[in-house]
Amino acid sequence: MQHLWGEPPVTVTHEQDQRVPATGDELMLSLSDITVRFGGITALGGVSFDANRGEVLGIIGPNGAGKTTLFDVVSGVRSPNEGKVVLDGKDVTSASSTGRARSGLRRTFQRVQTFGWLSVEDNVLAAIEWRGGGGGFLADLAYSPTRRKREKQRRARVEEVLERCGLLPVRTELAGSLPIGVARMVELARAIVDEPKLLLLDEPASGLDETETARLGEQIQAARNDFGCAVLLVEHNAGFVMEQSDRVVVLNLGTKLAEGLPAEIQKNQAVRDAYLGETLDTTAEEPAPAADPSPPPDDPTPSASDPTSAE
Repeated sequence: MQHLWGEPPVTVTHEQDQRVPATGDELMLSLSDITVRFGGITALGGVSFDANRGEVLGIIGPNGAGKTTLFDVVSGVRSPNEGKVVLDGKDVTSASSTGRARSGLRRTFQRVQTFGWLSVEDNVLAAIEWRGGGGGFLADLAYSPTRRKREKQRRARVEEVLERCGLLPVRTELAGSLPIGVARMVELARAIVDEPKLLLLDEPASGLDETETARLGEQIQAARNDFGCAVLLVEHNAGFVMEQSDRVVVLNLGTKLAEGLPAEIQKNQAVRDAYLGETLDTTAEEPAPAADPSPPPDDPTPSASDPTSAE
């Protein structure tokens, strides 16, 4: 089904409390005692958790909690001082970011990272160019039938993802000229065009309005349902994380503060304290301000002793 950028969002719901505990075959990512130090500062201290296939795992925490550092470790941008990273049953702790990407790990970043000088279509196409066209350099020169076939398949896949993400109307526009909401959808399209096993989304809702955020949530749910991939979602919008996630991990000062279902996390007092008590309550209404019994200072109540108050 085609979802154009101007269409109203489709609400996606999923049952969070009906998940069966994961077996070893369901694990996509396993982190064990991840520790990262910058000199005398410990950015991550012994962080451990698992992410399962077909699961959205939210990761939240105050600024400086270590969320982006954790993503850097998972994606291979940074090596941990201690600990182990296992992706799809393989120890990738010492593997390069390129090797992990070719094993099915995909990532978006806090800041939009599109190729601004390329069209939207070429941005998405770039993500699957690494697979090659077959035949090497000579096939490039001769444009062999094998090369033509694979190029046709790649472009058909890009067309499918552009339609999926509602980007067909802007396919020929330069990515650098797009508003942030559309640019973030281009990033997501680029991340899923080559089917992911593990999808890391680093603050994907940053800068989006309500409609764009709802559409992003729809695409996150579609990705995990269609590909069976694990999704790690880092986001400051705690309400969005609670709505989209099956489980939530809370980081604070480089350590894991809590882990559980969204409803459990919202009731966790330690998490509330880390968030100053307010942010995680996505349902409670703000109490009405108490009425001030005293009159405003610039509008004193007339008294019986005031001669100007008598008619």
